[in-house]
Amino acid sequence: MHAMNRQEWESLCDGCGKCCLHKLEDEDSGEIAYTNVACRMLNLGTCQCKDYEHRRDYVPDCVQLSADAVPELHWLPRTCAYRLLAEGKDLEWWHPLVSGDPNTVHEAGISVRGRVVAENRAGPLDHHIVTWAE
Repeated sequence: MHAMNRQEWESLCDGCGKCCLHKLEDEDSGEIAYTNVACRMLNLGTCQCKDYEHRRDYVPDCVQLSADAVPELHWLPRTCAYRLLAEGKDLEWWHPLVSGDPNTVHEAGISVRGRVVAENRAGPLDHHIVTWAE
């Protein structure tokens, strides 16, 4: 992963949108709880960022993934290609780089499409905890 150029690195993203969900962290245990509340920049239909290049102008704490950072980002979902490769695992059959089709992530039910609410409509995050996004 360290030897990848920017285009190769970005191609690892499967387009699931799970990393764009709000998460809650227990201050005592460090345990992460996923919610079904999407970042304001996530297009709920395509599961892509509405303005990826400028997202930090709107969401300053948006995390920039890097090969060095991925092993420390314990909140990345188990299905995340960045996490899988960092753990020495193979990409799943539905990953666009394996299937050749960017829609397989949605067809396989891995993406957040149809399962999330916009943050401006959600209310308290602790009312939206889910286990399917882990």
